[in-house]
Amino acid sequence: RVAGMRHKLALLAQHDIEPGLLEKLIDVQERLVKRVAQAPKLTAVQSADREDELLDWMDDNGVDAGWDLAPTFVPAGITVADLEEVGGSVGEEFLNPAMRWLGYALETETLMGEIEDATSRISNLLAAARQYSQMDRAAFQWVDIHEGLDSTLVMLGGKLGKRIQVTKEYDHSLPNIPAYPGELNQVWTNLIDNAVAAMEGDGTLTVSTSRAGDEQIMVEIRDTGPGVPKENLQRIFEPFFTTKPTGEGTGLGLDISYRIVAGRHKGDLRVKSKPGDTRFQVYLPVSESA
Repeated sequence: RVAGMRHKLALLAQHDIEPGLLEKLIDVQERLVKRVAQAPKLTAVQSADREDELLDWMDDNGVDAGWDLAPTFVPAGITVADLEEVGGSVGEEFLNPAMRWLGYALETETLMGEIEDATSRISNLLAAARQYSQMDRAAFQWVDIHEGLDSTLVMLGGKLGKRIQVTKEYDHSLPNIPAYPGELNQVWTNLIDNAVAAMEGDGTLTVSTSRAGDEQIMVEIRDTGPGVPKENLQRIFEPFFTTKPTGEGTGLGLDISYRIVAGRHKGDLRVKSKPGDTRFQVYLPVSESA
C-alpha cells in the first residue's frame, strides 16, 4: 500500500499539478488520516448506506472505480463533505489520481492501526502467559496476589466469552504474601473455570481481594450461577466428586485447589452458595509463620 501511494503521488506529479494544489491536497490528506483512529463504528446497514452515498458522489464527479474506493473510505469515517473538500482542493483534472492517492493513504493508516492493535494484544498475551506460568520466577517467593489473578483472567479470556461480565474488586493496599505463584494460578484457574461452567457462559464473575484479619488476606471468586445444592456442599472438596455431567468433569479441580491452599500455603478454601450467588473464598497467610 505504501508503494502504491508513492506511485499515485508520482502520477500526480506527472500531470504537472501546481505546487500550491498539491500542498492543499496534502493538508486535506493529513486531516483525514488523523481522523481514522477516531472513526465511528457503523452498523452493516449504516456502512452500506454510507458507501452508496460516496459511490453516487464519485459517479457524479467522474471518479473511476468508485466501488473500489468506497469500502476503504467508509471505515475511515470519510463523508461526502470530505470528498467535496478534496475535489475543491485539486479540481476536476486531478480528482481521479488524488482520490486514488487518498485511498492508499487511508488504507495504509487503517492497516497500521490494525498492526499496532495486534502487536499490543500479542505482547499483553505473552506477558500474561509468562506471569501465569511463572517461567521466569523462583518457586516460592513474595508475590502480589493481583498479578496472578489478572494473568489468569487474560489466559481464560477466550473461555469467558462476551456474555460474562467480569468485575474486579481489588484492595491494592494488600501486602505481598509468601506463596508458590504458579500453584496459586492453578487454583484461580480451577475456581474461575468452575464459575464459568456454572453460569453456562452467561452472568457476572466477580473477583475480589480483601484483608481477613491481621494474619490473612482473602481472595473471593463469585458467580451468579444457580448455586451448589446444600447436599453437595459438604462433599464439594472430595476427590472425584463432581456436579458436572458425565464426561465434563474429573472431580479433581477443587480437591487439588484445596490441597494447594491448605497444604502448600497453610491457608483455607471455603464455599458459600445460594441461587444466584456462589462464593469460593481463599484465605492465605500474610507471613511465613502464620
